[in-house]
Amino acid sequence: MAAAFDDFKFNKQVLNAIADAGYTEPTPVQQKAIPSILNGQDVMGIAQTGTGKTAAYVLPIIMKLKYAQGEHPRALIVSPTRELAMQIEENIKAYSKYTDLRTVVLYGGLGPKTQIENIKKGVDIIVATPGRFMDIYLAGNIVTKTLQVLVLDEADKMMDMGFMPQINRILEIVPRKRQNLLFSATMSDKVHQLAGNFLEFPTVIEVTPQATPAQTITQKLYYVPNIKTKINVLRSLLDAEENAISKLIVFCKTRTVAEDIYKYLARKYDEKQVKVLHANKGQNTRINSINAFKEDEVKILVATDVASRGIDVSNVSHVINFDVPVVYEDYVHRIGRTGRALQSGEAITFCNPAEVYYMGKIQKLIRQTVDVYPIPDGVFVEQTPYEEKQNQDREIDMQKRKENPDFKGAFHEKKTQNQRKKFDEAKKKADPRTAHAKAAKRQKKKR
Repeated sequence: MAAAFDDFKFNKQVLNAIADAGYTEPTPVQQKAIPSILNGQDVMGIAQTGTGKTAAYVLPIIMKLKYAQGEHPRALIVSPTRELAMQIEENIKAYSKYTDLRTVVLYGGLGPKTQIENIKKGVDIIVATPGRFMDIYLAGNIVTKTLQVLVLDEADKMMDMGFMPQINRILEIVPRKRQNLLFSATMSDKVHQLAGNFLEFPTVIEVTPQATPAQTITQKLYYVPNIKTKINVLRSLLDAEENAISKLIVFCKTRTVAEDIYKYLARKYDEKQVKVLHANKGQNTRINSINAFKEDEVKILVATDVASRGIDVSNVSHVINFDVPVVYEDYVHRIGRTGRALQSGEAITFCNPAEVYYMGKIQKLIRQTVDVYPIPDGVFVEQTPYEEKQNQDREIDMQKRKENPDFKGAFHEKKTQNQRKKFDEAKKKADPRTAHAKAAKRQKKKR
């Protein structure tokens, strides 16, 4: 197995770009994937984010394409989110800086006019989200017959986001004779099925056991009764000197919670130190937030799961799951934002009574038990408001029903005799036969 990038027989241009990027030795996924890809094999890679998988497929693609040629794309990389597509394009530009290869990135959220103009100038590599790629293709602006390599990155996320119809359309319009590469952090049944349709006798590369967090991440779990106490614990952790939080992502389940946490942190700390990222934000705002976080202009990024995949930001010291994710795989992706490129990181999760169920499922998935820590001294534990408690109880009932369909639950409708009587009377009135009988009776009286 290659111990250095020189062992892969890369040309001088690629090696110089790797040296400029500061890489000294290949990661395990690169050691396993690069030789097979250079050899023309179809590859299925099971590798979580932060393991260097983008470079694992981008470097051999650059090596195979070598220089600009013709007008139409020779490689297509499909990604589930615009953020990941932009990240991949950045990587390609860095690795191909000593070549004249042309890359165009396509994603929704802004008009296609400029993207179409860039394609028409001539392109070697297209990075795209599935929907936007198909829109531009169907408008007659992309020629696919020259494609040699097709990459599906974050295949599991594409399945989760319902992109399967677009993926199938893409597979129909690309040449049959091509090299296929599929990368996924988890190996769900859907991904397995896709791999069967898409790959020809693939080389399977599994860098870590499926869905296990990187070894460099320390995981902590706090059982916290409600939102207000979660905020108190968050403030305590941020203020504690021993935590040395230099760069933090706070993940929230919904846009509303993300917005509330952002406003709180912006008031409590410096507004210039905090940014928020969720689907309601405009494209430019999202790009600016990510760039400001990357460039160390802000210390804290509050985000929904739109940012949990593909955002490659180095030196994130901490990730805090303000809410436990309901999609269990998202836990792996969220905490994978820290501990990247063999650096250490800390992932902290706040779990209320209604989230204990999901946390149990997550620990089963990652095959690890996350250490539980007591709420820090001095943190005020708030009373859970009535409405929040009701919502938690409903959620717990729903979870119990999921596990046992016969479970009736605290919120099961228990009709009293009176309710039953009223219900029967209303039913009688609504019955057309009853209405017909009454009308006939009235007619009889008139006679």
